[in-house]
Amino acid sequence: MQCPKDRKVELIDRPLIEQLTVKHCPECEGHWIPSLAYQTWQATHPQTAKDTEILDKLVVLSGEPAPLDAKAAFCPECGTYLARAKVSLKTPIYLERCLSCGGFWCDRGEWEILEHVGLHRSIERLFSSGWQALAREREQIAHERQAMFDKLGPDLATRIFALAEELDQHPHGEFAAAYLIRQFDHE
Repeated sequence: MQCPKDRKVELIDRPLIEQLTVKHCPECEGHWIPSLAYQTWQATHPQTAKDTEILDKLVVLSGEPAPLDAKAAFCPECGTYLARAKVSLKTPIYLERCLSCGGFWCDRGEWEILEHVGLHRSIERLFSSGWQALAREREQIAHERQAMFDKLGPDLATRIFALAEELDQHPHGEFAAAYLIRQFDHE
């Protein structure tokens, strides 16, 4: 079985994590995770983290894409073109999946990122439209928060976030928010 990113290199068996043996590329250091092996491992390691918790960790995480991350690839098992899913870090990375046989390709360092945020237990979620929509939403929220810090400074931004949280919990919080908006509604 050849590496999907460098077809001249033969993949070798290697344990990725306890009870999960994958096909490893000794050159690019990527991993082919066969579907059956992953599903067997996944059955004894269910996902525990919530999507929003994972996404909030991802958007603040820095990572460097592997040199071959942008390269198109074909499944080393069945030859099908691998679909890509964006993982929204500060600098995005892309995981690949075979839509035919269900295996995954992780470029060097990508498994460790997934493991760090708890997404390694349900990689298939990355390829769903619901996950990608939620990822875009959380990314937008993170950008808005950063813009608040940049424009208002850390002290005022922190106070505004605290007030927003307090108003969100208050039964008449919308009334207070409407009042604040009216204060800036000068024509």
